[in-house]
Amino acid sequence: MSQEILSKLNTSHIEEISSSRNEPEWLKNYRKSSLSVYDSLPIETSPLYNKYTDAKKMDPEKVSLSTNTAETVPAFLQKRLGELENEICIIQIGTNIHRINLPEELKSKGLVISSISDAIQNNSELVKKALEASNSKDDKFTALNNAAFNSGIFIRIPRNFVLDKPIHFLTCLSEDGHSTISRNVIFADESSKATIVQELYSPNIQTQQAYLELMNTSIAANAQLDVTTLQMMDQHAVTFSTKRTDLGQDAKVNWYSGLFGSILSRYKIEYFLNGPGASSNDSEVIFGNNEQSFDIQTNVNHESPSTEGRVVEKSILRNKSKSLFKGMIRIKENASKSNSFLSGRSILLDKDAKSDAIPGLEIFTNDVKATHSASVAQIDEEQIFYLKTRCLSHEEAERTIVEGFLEPLSRKMSFQVRAWIAYLIESKWDNRDLTINTDEELAKFVEIEETRYNENSEIEQHYKYR
Repeated sequence: MSQEILSKLNTSHIEEISSSRNEPEWLKNYRKSSLSVYDSLPIETSPLYNKYTDAKKMDPEKVSLSTNTAETVPAFLQKRLGELENEICIIQIGTNIHRINLPEELKSKGLVISSISDAIQNNSELVKKALEASNSKDDKFTALNNAAFNSGIFIRIPRNFVLDKPIHFLTCLSEDGHSTISRNVIFADESSKATIVQELYSPNIQTQQAYLELMNTSIAANAQLDVTTLQMMDQHAVTFSTKRTDLGQDAKVNWYSGLFGSILSRYKIEYFLNGPGASSNDSEVIFGNNEQSFDIQTNVNHESPSTEGRVVEKSILRNKSKSLFKGMIRIKENASKSNSFLSGRSILLDKDAKSDAIPGLEIFTNDVKATHSASVAQIDEEQIFYLKTRCLSHEEAERTIVEGFLEPLSRKMSFQVRAWIAYLIESKWDNRDLTINTDEELAKFVEIEETRYNENSEIEQHYKYR
């Protein structure tokens, strides 16, 4: 078992990873090439973002890597894993795949859920395609993941397959203090439809741990994928995630993110609308407290005509937390009749909280619609005063304003996702552990959101004919 700290990452550690997994020669060379790129790149490649980034909060001297980590399930996760006993799921603890639940009926129809190591052996062409889609020269942390990934998952939804139940993908860092570099690959074949729920956890230890993720998602023609990412890691941990989604003709993705944990969360999200009629909908909710930092970059690339992109990010920031939203809409020369919208909005609940937003447009053709907006504001004291005159406490008034702030965004989500996010926000208000264990409180949120969802449909219909 090879161990190394990130600041001393070298070829021998990379070779140890490859050898321990019996990887093919092309992958060994791919790793070595990516490592040399990683060593040559700065933390932030764009000078526009340099002065805003907090990426250095991840200390390479403190991040420990290992080819194999402890597999013990932390006590706080036992209940959640029990709830997933009968669900379609893949559970990752550290660098190990702890459990895969895949009914034989679904397996026989072509649904694949496996570790990335097994996929390299059994679905090598698809994995190779995913790896080659991520250019290491684009980003230092993309290069790092391509060079040194020591775990990961692979999901393939077969052609014309409609999956009614969600696939749960749960990851928790190991209790031995080692970090995880995860290479995750998802393929949705033509005319398929599925839902994936990603949950991210870490144990409460004093060592700085890192979860470094590179996820490639490919959605073929006429396919639809709904993905929810819930990041609930301890605030001693850091999260670096790069996600790339490629969409074919008339393909659709709805991606909902709730980011609540980690001392530093750095997310780079790229959508490539490669086929005519492709559409992406990205909704991000951030709730920070203490000295948390959230660095989010979301880019929508319109490569073909009649494509649609929508990005809405909303941050709620308390204490000394901060957020940075970087967004870009790119509409290429042959992508006429495309429609794109990008928005980043923050509400500051304390005077020491901080938020920056840098939206951008790059338009290379005519006959398109492209708009962006950004706002950062302190909480409105007049609203607080008004609600307090209605017998609400100061904290209850703040919570009510936050609910109203998130309402337009949450309407785009399913009632289950809305309930999870509302539950996690409530947990942070009350300083409870961040997990989505089903308890009386979560059941209450599910009931409320399900009812509200139906009420909204009736109200909208009423106003339509008024």
